[in-house]
Amino acid sequence: MSSSLSHPPAHLPPAVALQLSQQAPVTLRSTPSAISSYSFSTLWSAAETPELWTEYENLMLSCLRTGDEQSAGVCLERLTERFGAENERLMALRGLFQETLAKDDATLKQVLEEYETILTKDPSNMPVSKRRIALLKTLGKTTEAITALNEFVDSSPTDAEAWAELADLYVTQGMYPQAIFALEEVLLITPYAWNIHARLGEVLFMAGSSGDSSADKYLAEALRRFCRSIELCDDYLRGYYGLKLTTNKLLTSLPQASRQSKSDSGLPIPDIKTVERLNETATAKLSEIVRRSVSGESGWEGYENAEVIAAKALLDSGAAKNIR
Repeated sequence: MSSSLSHPPAHLPPAVALQLSQQAPVTLRSTPSAISSYSFSTLWSAAETPELWTEYENLMLSCLRTGDEQSAGVCLERLTERFGAENERLMALRGLFQETLAKDDATLKQVLEEYETILTKDPSNMPVSKRRIALLKTLGKTTEAITALNEFVDSSPTDAEAWAELADLYVTQGMYPQAIFALEEVLLITPYAWNIHARLGEVLFMAGSSGDSSADKYLAEALRRFCRSIELCDDYLRGYYGLKLTTNKLLTSLPQASRQSKSDSGLPIPDIKTVERLNETATAKLSEIVRRSVSGESGWEGYENAEVIAAKALLDSGAAKNIR
């Protein structure tokens, strides 16, 4: 199978996922449909490897992502033959497959009821718990999804993915303090995740822009989080983008605020000269990223096109203000 199938399909670009799903019929014909541990046929058939079943699962997810339900069904059948219908992970994959086939909310609610039946029998089934939460979110039941996620992190407090999802749901409801807390929990688990530092900076920036009385505190902390993000990954576009946005806003508010005042966290608000230097650094790095990415230089191709366009727009807006 393709080496791309060794990676989770959610991390694959849409074009790669489409290519994999288009090749699925050929891939499925060239790989074994079943492997028995006690059969003479194994003497001349391909050996079973853990990677084989990971690739089947990822191929199934890529096919579902691109609408090839037939190939996805074949992958699911082969996984079920190998691991059995009672396997927790397969229960969740089967539910995902049924969600994909659903044509309306009524059918999705039936799938949700199946999840709840499974969890009534086995509340510790984590894969199905996650699918139930995802389906609640799909059905627009955000409050129920938040409640379910809080129960989930109570029973599995080291699940960084669950905390991050909870933070995103809080953000959609404008509950920024709760979202900040959830992202801080993620960083307790993954302290060197530069993308999470940047995401926390983004939420702090939103909180500081919401008219809250603690706006200066939130913006100062957002500045620190973006700085930590680019310290951990010195080419991270979202980190520099957030740093540019935050310093722009601080440069507007700092002249009106006391330079020596402290935020509620006890940390001093950065002085205007520091903010100006950080703004210049962010501007220079964003300009370099945009220039090199647009020109297609080797080693600078990994940025998402939408992010590069947004960075260029931010730089252009700053240049327009300077001209005025």
